[in-house]
Amino acid sequence: MYLGLAWHFWNTRWRRRTPATGLRPWERGAILVALGIHGALLYSQIFAAAELRFGFAQALSVMMWLAVLICWAEGIFYRIELVYPMALAAAALCAPLPAFFSGRASPDPVSFEFRLHLFFGMLAYSLFVVATFHALLISSVERRLHAAHATAQSGAWLEGPLRDVPPLLSLERLVFRLIGAAFAVLTVTFVVGIAYSESFLGRAMRFDHKTLFVVLSWLVFALLLAGRWLYGWRGRTALRWTLTGFIMLMLAYPGSRFVLEVILHRS
Repeated sequence: MYLGLAWHFWNTRWRRRTPATGLRPWERGAILVALGIHGALLYSQIFAAAELRFGFAQALSVMMWLAVLICWAEGIFYRIELVYPMALAAAALCAPLPAFFSGRASPDPVSFEFRLHLFFGMLAYSLFVVATFHALLISSVERRLHAAHATAQSGAWLEGPLRDVPPLLSLERLVFRLIGAAFAVLTVTFVVGIAYSESFLGRAMRFDHKTLFVVLSWLVFALLLAGRWLYGWRGRTALRWTLTGFIMLMLAYPGSRFVLEVILHRS
């Protein structure tokens, strides 16, 4: 369903030559159905199972479920249909991964602190995913606008999907709101993780590859927000910082767990 919807939005939003009428009721309903099936599978096979198993596959699947849900809710207030092909295609890739990679058994499946840390961590990841999709959309639209403006005549460069894109400044403000919210949630994840580590491991933080990349990504996004506030960073500068922070974040938990589970065959 995710893949079919991704193709549908690509075909009707990016390739069409006539303005769209917004998100149709059946499109909104179809995304909800896919989210419902995906969410039910995640709950039954991860959270309601006798043994909590969580690894890179489960993280990516939960992350994309939340990201699509955020995009769906965001679509009520903003015309962001051009983001859906990216979000739904990524969800189609990540949703079936837990069926092939079982993850590792949690050493502390019932701790409230652990579940809270897991929830905030996945929420922060999903918000950064959505912000990155929006940043890529802005970059793509800017390139198309510059190319079309240089070659077209008398405003024809506004035809096609670019007609229905919100103003780029509005999209940029939305991206930084998402990044700010994700940064706040990531900070909360740090605090909860430190509290959990102290109670379960007896120390504030375990220094490993995951911790290193999370700290680096936190610093990158902190500098990006500071640059936006102090110097008005936007455009390609903001995109580069967003992609750099996102890549570091993906190298943290999903990346380190992928290396351990798939390459090194260690749980």
